[in-house]
Amino acid sequence: MQYATSVNIKAPLDRVWAVLTDVTKWPQWTESVTSVEHTGDLRLGSEVTLKQPRLARAIWRVTELDPGRSFVWVSKSPGVTTTAGHYLTPQGDGTVDVRFTITQSGPLAPLIALFARNLTRRYVDMEAYGLKRRCETS
Repeated sequence: MQYATSVNIKAPLDRVWAVLTDVTKWPQWTESVTSVEHTGDLRLGSEVTLKQPRLARAIWRVTELDPGRSFVWVSKSPGVTTTAGHYLTPQGDGTVDVRFTITQSGPLAPLIALFARNLTRRYVDMEAYGLKRRCETS
């Protein structure tokens, strides 16, 4: 399963990056995350534990990081690996295009997709539009 969505945010790049990477505050701006366990700055190798409604607690490990531009993290569970990317592209008009991607792979990925495809897509969309609201109103 693969899914991607993008939003255009009317805010400076550094503001969007700061909000996006302050993962402990995600429950304040997206209903797709109920709790986060993490300390310190988000960096390569960081592990973040997320609890999402209707899903098991998951540990996400940052596997790629381009400060101010993107990060990718991976969560592994028996039979499925989930990779989520977060990409910021500044536009010439003072806005930032933010692209969220999610890919599930592994022997159980087709089964997980069958049951959770709509939920996964809804959560990715909630994160994108929650980030937009947070950055444009705060």
